[in-house]
Amino acid sequence: MMRAYVALGSNLGDSKQHLLDAIEALAVLPDTSLIARSRIYRTPPWGKLDQPDFLNAVVAIETSREPHDLLDALLNIERAAGRERNGERWGPRTLDLDLLYVAGKAVNSERLTLPHPHIANRAFVLLPLHDVAPELDVPGQGKVADLLRAVDTQGCTPLA
Repeated sequence: MMRAYVALGSNLGDSKQHLLDAIEALAVLPDTSLIARSRIYRTPPWGKLDQPDFLNAVVAIETSREPHDLLDALLNIERAAGRERNGERWGPRTLDLDLLYVAGKAVNSERLTLPHPHIANRAFVLLPLHDVAPELDVPGQGKVADLLRAVDTQGCTPLA
């Protein structure tokens, strides 16, 4: 079994329910166990600013699935939530699941890069990741607690 971290985001429809449903779907994936989940954060949009705020979270899982197989499972969960991949980067979406890191695995393929190359500069990832793994040392990027101190978290708030 390998420890993996998945970031979740949504800003269309009932975003909180989309995240909760996705967490449940991750918890029941074959050969996978949910270990921890972060709080849910409201965060400003990133990349494309003229869209609603996002809700974001991170889960820690233990899995025996290889990274590309896990990625396929994440994409299936997105599709089940009504996610349409239309080529627009950073646009609004019902659900976005990003595989951030899988312990002991480095991947650089057309479909997947691990660790996720943008962990270090995204508060909407680092805040919830810090909830579940503050001491995680992301290869080539640094320790989550240190990375979080270096980003602007203005406008990011945990939901009550």
